[in-house]
This record gives sequence, C-alpha cells and structure tokens, in this order.
Amino acid sequence: MAQRDGIFPTFFLSGFECSTFLWGKDRKRRDLNAELRHYEHADEDYAMLQSLGIAVAREGVPWPLADKGRGEYDFTCIDGFLAAQRRYNVLPIWDLCHYGYPDDLDALGDVEGFVRRFEAYARAAARYVASHAHHAPLCFTPVNEPTFWGYMGGEWGWCAPFGKTPDDRRRFTLALARADIAAVKAIRADFPDARMVHIDPLIWVVPPRDRPDLADEAHREAYEDAYIAWDVISGLKHPEFGGSLEAIDILGFNNYSFGQMEYGGGGKPNQPLKPGDDRIRSLCDLLEEGWAKYKRPCIIAETSGLFGGRADWLNDIVCESLAAVNRGVDLHGICLFPAVDMTDWHNGKWLHMGIADVEQLPDGSLMRKPFLPYVEALRRWQRRLNRVEQLDADPFDKPVDLQDIRRAAEDLDLQPDANWH
Repeated sequence: MAQRDGIFPTFFLSGFECSTFLWGKDRKRRDLNAELRHYEHADEDYAMLQSLGIAVAREGVPWPLADKGRGEYDFTCIDGFLAAQRRYNVLPIWDLCHYGYPDDLDALGDVEGFVRRFEAYARAAARYVASHAHHAPLCFTPVNEPTFWGYMGGEWGWCAPFGKTPDDRRRFTLALARADIAAVKAIRADFPDARMVHIDPLIWVVPPRDRPDLADEAHREAYEDAYIAWDVISGLKHPEFGGSLEAIDILGFNNYSFGQMEYGGGGKPNQPLKPGDDRIRSLCDLLEEGWAKYKRPCIIAETSGLFGGRADWLNDIVCESLAAVNRGVDLHGICLFPAVDMTDWHNGKWLHMGIADVEQLPDGSLMRKPFLPYVEALRRWQRRLNRVEQLDADPFDKPVDLQDIRRAAEDLDLQPDANWH
C-alpha cells in the first residue's frame, strides 16, 4: 500500500489540563495550569513527552489572563511552554478558550461583544504563537468543548455564565459557536494553512429502564443536542453565521466512561451507565456515527482510564479505534489526556488519570511520577503500530504513515465490543 500521510508527526498525542473558568458558588477565577504547577514544570512535563515518543500536545493560552482589555494583551505567561515545546520538539495544539473568558464580558447578554472580543484575541494569540513557533502546522482549538461548556455553564450553573435553563444553554452554546467561527476566519486571514481541531465529548444517552416515555428526550440529547456547536461551526445549521466543513476542519472526540449515560430529565448531569449495562454501545459504533455526519479527519482528543485501570483502558480504546479504522473512519491520532494528573474540579482530589501521577512532597512541591503500567501499554501499541517510542532530533521529518495504522487494523481484525470499558 502506498504511504498516506497523516496530519501529525506521531499517532499518540497528549495534553495538559488548562481550564481558566470562574467556578462554583464563590465564582472564583481558577487557573488549572497554576494549580498543577505546569508553568513551573513545563520543561519537565515536555521532556516526559519527548521520552515517550509523543510529539503533539494540547496546550492552553489563558484568555482571561492574557487579555488585558482595550486591545492589549500579555502572552508572556506561555513563554515557558513555547520554550519547552521548542526544546523537546513537541508540536502544540493551542486551546484559545478553555472554559474561561474575561470578567467584563457577558456571554449571554452581549453576544456580539463576546464574539468580536474573542475574534480580536484569537488573532493576537495566533500571531504571538506563530512568531515563536518552531514548526508547522499551526494548530488551534478555538473554543474547547463548546457543547459540553454549554451544559456546565449554561444549564448546570457550574461556571460562568452560570446559566440554569435549557434556553440559557442553547444561547450560550450558539454564542460559543459563533465566536469560534469568527476566530477561525481571523486566524486564517493571517495563516491560511492553520489547522483547527474542534473538540467535544462523544456521548450516548438512553432512557431509564422504567421510563420508556423518555426515549425521545434521550435520543434528542444523544443525536441533536450533543452536536449543536459542531452543526453550526460546520455550516449544517445556521449557515448565516458563516460556518463550513473547512472551518470545522479536524474533529476531536473526547471519550470517557461517563460519556454513556441514563437520561435524568435535564437541569443536572445525567447518571453514567455502570459497567456491564447492556445499553452500553461500543466506542467503534459511536466513533463511526459521529465521524459519518461530517466526514472530516478526526482524532480521539481526550481519553483516559482511572487509577490501575489506565493500561486496560488504553488497550480498549486502541482496539475500538482500529475497529473504526476498518470501517473507514479517517482517524489521525489518539490523545492520552492528561499527560500529568489533574484534580477533580469539585472536590480537589487527584483523579489518577494522567500518564504521570502527581505526588505532593512535604515542601508543597508537586512531583511527577509516570504510571508505569500505562507507559508500558503505550510502548506495546507504539511497537504494534510501527511508531517511535522516543522522539529523535527531528520528529517532523515525516508525518505518521496512516497505512501503518490501517495495516495493523486489518491484521488484527478487531471487532467492536460493547463491554469495552
């Protein structure tokens, strides 16, 4: 088979939790990069990725921190990331808005102002990172998880704008989609070859066993509400806002065990299905359905198991992904997220889901400690897919040969497994 170039230099990607939301009852600004000491540990964190053969990482530009208002910006907070990316040959996918926006914006009351402010900021952020970039392509996620953010900020009231109704959710999600489209156009006016990775959770929602009358509501949430933002960004809905398939560009499917749920009636998160539930569907099936709607290149943009289950989770994810490749899904990578562990947003406890766990030392510092079974599982799949296990001096000299991925998928002949998690 002739070589078919992928988008990225490695098939396995990673990333760092970089939320900057106004959070909780006290509406306090949080910066997860600061809480995880990623600013101080950037060199160590990126060195780990190099040693693991991962040359692509999702990274954040903190909009509410960098945007000083009146068209003034200070992006020096990401200088350490830029230096480490260059030093260890890691290509960034820049999240320009990861659940946070400046305090003086009203995302529900002044949508036009919100869109124009994000457009200007995105242009400035792209110019800054481009002036420091060590390799092409420039890659951006303008708005991270706009549909999920619509729920947590627009209907559940977890974070700004602290909406509490389905109408708030829809209006907020539409505002995020419009801001995203404006950012894509602004960036590509300067950098026509920039790639856009649009990210949202891959979900499945079923009615309660004793409430078959809620089947329509569950179906709507799984097949319509889950894709509101992408439908607008891709131009399938509200074409007056200027979306297109070229704008949505690359699909990023986030996949976690809690993404398969029982419908709870709205106003609060649905309850995850428990392992062994016969209503669970295979990841392969969900990937194929999500991809077929847009038929754009895609990645698994976030995925991880918890605690000791991380290696098994990775094995299941790769098997399901390869089964999807056999069905024609145009898959370009799998992002093991996060690279370094993160805390539960609600209670502050470590989730033990990263490639590296975090151990707090007596002096308060946070030591990174790779979880070896997870690393060993990654190594096995790198070898099976003919991928590098450590980056050399020039990991960008050739992209991933997707024929290697297709060949492995065909050889293994994996079948979708609804009990995969």
